[in-house]
Amino acid sequence: MITQQEKTIGLISYLTFVGMIIAYFMNKDLKSTYATYHIKTMFGLVILLFISVVTQGNIHLVTGEIIFVIAFVLWAIAIFHALQGKVVVFPYFSEKFQQWFTFLD
Repeated sequence: MITQQEKTIGLISYLTFVGMIIAYFMNKDLKSTYATYHIKTMFGLVILLFISVVTQGNIHLVTGEIIFVIAFVLWAIAIFHALQGKVVVFPYFSEKFQQWFTFLD
């Protein structure tokens, strides 16, 4: 069962980059797997957003816009699931984010 504190941390993690950092430190003592999952997901989405900005400015505008829209849609879905207290699973992305960002455990 997910506690209210875990749900709050999961939700805070999606409120900008600063919210993700705050959620990380809130979860440091709690060590909730639910909150950690959402923190890792948001970290991956922030990196995807950074990639879209770099792509827009340096490689190709339309490709960067497409990556930005993908990142935004995934963020909207993730925050919706965090509000419901669920773990969202994106094909490919969720699994890779959890594998790559083990330093956030």
